[in-house]
Amino acid sequence: QDGGMRNGETPTDPKPKTAALYARVSTADQNCSPHLDELRRYTTQRFGRAIEFVEIGVSGTQRRRPQLDAIMQGARRRQFDAVVVWKFDRFGRSLKHLLDSLEEFGALGIDFISLTEGVDTTTPTGQLLFGIFGAVAQFERDLIVERVRAGIAHARSLGKQIGRPRVHVDAGPIL
Repeated sequence: QDGGMRNGETPTDPKPKTAALYARVSTADQNCSPHLDELRRYTTQRFGRAIEFVEIGVSGTQRRRPQLDAIMQGARRRQFDAVVVWKFDRFGRSLKHLLDSLEEFGALGIDFISLTEGVDTTTPTGQLLFGIFGAVAQFERDLIVERVRAGIAHARSLGKQIGRPRVHVDAGPIL
């Protein structure tokens, strides 16, 4: 017998815990429903309720995002007990941003869980893995930037014009 406890409750804390779900896709033609479905299943089992924050068509490289800003404000107001994401790179690509956010969540007593990577920062192993995955996300982003720069340099070496076409403006008399 569980003593009448519901999901998200413990014997010492009868109040159900609340999770903030954060999902993001970079382009409007992508769909985050599969991620949200898994996040909802997980939080239904572990928490009493969930608040969803969803961004569509927003790059993870942008530190300021409407729903991310809302989740940070909600954290500061202590509206939830944990932030749950599908994968670290859905939350952010920069290691510094990930670590800054984790530090703020920790100071506020809010847990951070990356579902597919099996990382839960309430454990020492989860804290270690968070640092490793964050470093890998930053490394992947740096590789993309390096490849783009190399591609631009190669195109320029072949004499190709990079960027918008030049516009010629008639500098005739001003009337």
